[in-house]
Amino acid sequence: MRIAEIEEAVSQIWSRSGNKSVRKYRCTHGPRKGRIVAKAATCNAPKSLKTSFKMKKTRRAKGAQQKIATRRTKKFNPASQRRLKRLNKPKRIRATRRKKV
Repeated sequence: MRIAEIEEAVSQIWSRSGNKSVRKYRCTHGPRKGRIVAKAATCNAPKSLKTSFKMKKTRRAKGAQQKIATRRTKKFNPASQRRLKRLNKPKRIRATRRKKV
């Protein structure tokens, strides 16, 4: 696999890791399409079925607890969420105006 192929399958984004803003990748193709990962190579790596089944089981058992913890975390520092939203916007927004005929 070439580096160019890996780069085409991801787009760089900013994310939070603890109290820092870090670079991560959103997979645009492959088995992990839509997922945010730390390394670009992860998007094309084969899936681990054992891990997948284990996580599904955990979500069934602990889904409600995860929801409460997530709500608490996101409520804690809304300023950082606003900052990340601004960082992840496209650099240039083209304003196209249509002429009325």
